[in-house]
Amino acid sequence: MSFLSVHLAGYNLSGKTVIPFMTHEGSRMGHSENDIKALCPKSNVLKGLPIRGSQVKQAEEDVMKWLEKIEMLKK
Repeated sequence: MSFLSVHLAGYNLSGKTVIPFMTHEGSRMGHSENDIKALCPKSNVLKGLPIRGSQVKQAEEDVMKWLEKIEMLKK
């Protein structure tokens, strides 16, 4: 059982919007978005944001642009 399966299994996210974001060291989002879509088939899963772990302290501008792009933040 995967990390996502264990953590999402206990929640009913039907009808909810799921916004994945994660840190990584080279794998970007990997299979995470597809796994989340499979585990939450009745949810609206938006485009995720991967941030390289070593770049987290400099990521504020990228996060703000991403939030605007997915329409979670007004310009």
